Amino acid sequence: MERFKLVTAVHLILIENNKILLSRRYNTGYEDGNYSVVAGHIDGNESVIQAMKREALEEAGIVISEKDLEIVHVMHRKTPDRESIDYFLSCKNYAGEIQIMENDKCDELKFYDLDKLPDNVIPYVRKAIEYYQNGTPFSIYGW
Repeated sequence: MERFKLVTAVHLILIENNKILLSRRYNTGYEDGNYSVVAGHIDGNESVIQAMKREALEEAGIVISEKDLEIVHVMHRKTPDRESIDYFLSCKNYAGEIQIMENDKCDELKFYDLDKLPDNVIPYVRKAIEYYQNGTPFSIYGW
């Protein structure tokens, strides 16, 4: 019997001057036109930290050292199609210039005030940002 499998993803909480880096999804087939953070699935044979470093480079063109990443929130999430574990990592420092690296999946990448997020932030991402702000390390969403 095959065991149940969870989808696992990483999400970057990158804060500068009380602003968070948001990415507007485009042409992906999932939540297009809505904002998320730099994020992606773990591909297998990589740690959560390695996956976050890879996604930050692939999506935003920045290089992050392992020592500069910290897991700040974990969310066990359920949708009608699946269950997932989402790791939210904060970043203290990075190298490079933030830029859209995947023009076919993102049409905006910029910092927004934490207190004035766009209305169309994906709901579970918005909730995770709130949890990050109040120091909640774990949540269950969608049950």
